[in-house]
Amino acid sequence: MYLKSKLENKNNFLSKIKNIDLILFVSILLLGFISLATMYSTDGGEILFHTKSHFTKFVIFTFLMLAISFLNIRFWFSLGYLGYLVIIVMLIWTINFGITASGSQRWINLYYINIQPSELMKIFIILCLAKFFHRKRLETVNSFYSVIISLIIIFLPMSLVIIQPDLGTSLLISISGIIVLWFAGLNNKYFFYSILISVLSLPFIISFLKPYQKLRVLTFLNPDRDPLGAGYQIIQSKIAVGSGGLFGKGYLKGTQSYLEFLPEKHTDFIFTLFSEEFGFVGSVFLLLLYAVIIYRIIKIGALSRSYFAKLFCYSFGVSMFVYIVINMSMVLGLLPIVGSPLPIMSYGGSSMLATMIGFGIVMSAKIHSDQSIA
Repeated sequence: MYLKSKLENKNNFLSKIKNIDLILFVSILLLGFISLATMYSTDGGEILFHTKSHFTKFVIFTFLMLAISFLNIRFWFSLGYLGYLVIIVMLIWTINFGITASGSQRWINLYYINIQPSELMKIFIILCLAKFFHRKRLETVNSFYSVIISLIIIFLPMSLVIIQPDLGTSLLISISGIIVLWFAGLNNKYFFYSILISVLSLPFIISFLKPYQKLRVLTFLNPDRDPLGAGYQIIQSKIAVGSGGLFGKGYLKGTQSYLEFLPEKHTDFIFTLFSEEFGFVGSVFLLLLYAVIIYRIIKIGALSRSYFAKLFCYSFGVSMFVYIVINMSMVLGLLPIVGSPLPIMSYGGSSMLATMIGFGIVMSAKIHSDQSIA
């Protein structure tokens, strides 16, 4: 009996390995390799702190992603509300006892790593809302109760993140939640009214922005108004991207980066360095790699038997698309600087952890695609 049980467990494990989406997995590894090579470039062609840290985190979080993928999708369904509440508690803890850096109190010190709960909320708000709408029929999705509960789920973490203050991440959290509402079948009129109210209330909202946030908006509208101050970063970013040309200046040969004209090149502006060194062709390749990853996520959702898995995969895939568009638009001067990392590419443990958890849940949906959730 013992040998039979052991053999069954081995066969079950091998079956899970075979069911992993190989294209998605290889694409993630390739993106990780590109991110490590780019991080090596930000360190001036040496294996320094950012490269070592990024490598360590990517390796650990990749194994974590695989471990998460082997857990049944029903486990992630059961964790939907609890996970959301745990991150809410972490956000409240951050406001009161968190680490302050650059004027914001966003991190919790866990001794071996600093965690930014707001990044994790981007994933767990999708998980929570996917569970909330799992059993609802289309006619009940648009009920007053469903709409109000959904708005509370979205605005509670959003308000806690704004207090830190971190307006950019709070907007990304709300976008992640709104995407789930869209796929759940919320009536289009709610989105139309929300956009209309947001546009009409812009002057009122701007009046409540902090001085540095107003400065970001003004800099976005006219970077040349303060070329050596607030507009310096975006001006240098545009110069770096433009100077890359068709094929780029070559790996480890980005002058804007190596001559330290480009600040924050290892975090939100990582794409700028990559684009300068590899040019338009390299940038298109990176975009195509992201497109393959998003396509595989959406396809896994389409093949999943449970509505919960479908909602999560669709919403996570589109959220990734939004994060990528916002980051690249930001470094190209098409949007104000909001502090949105480029998934996997940008340096940052919390952002990578959240993304890899998302990938792990998607892989779980693929491995257990035949599982239904009552």
